[in-house]
Amino acid sequence: MPNGPTCHLGTRSCFADAPAPLLQQLNNVIASRKDADPQSSYTAKLFNAGVKRAAQKVGEEGVEVALAAAVKDSDELHNESADLLYHLLVVLQASDTDLEAVLKVLQQRQG
Repeated sequence: MPNGPTCHLGTRSCFADAPAPLLQQLNNVIASRKDADPQSSYTAKLFNAGVKRAAQKVGEEGVEVALAAAVKDSDELHNESADLLYHLLVVLQASDTDLEAVLKVLQQRQG
């Protein structure tokens, strides 16, 4: 880490206003809906049901991803993979686990 600003604007980075990566954006949306009305928000309904229900959804979506891959249905694989990522982010938040910690593990495994 630098010991001071690295941008001509005096900020740590010239990219401070750059949009977050897509997973982080989705994670932020999930966090913003955590305390919404469960009647109108599926995300709030999942949080309200508890981590076990959200974890069950991860399992269900994981199986659906595997089945779509097995039958080589690309459209279904894309859709089910998106569902799996969404539910995984819900489980991480419901378990008080930071997405950044998971990404850090992936980064460490890269080398």
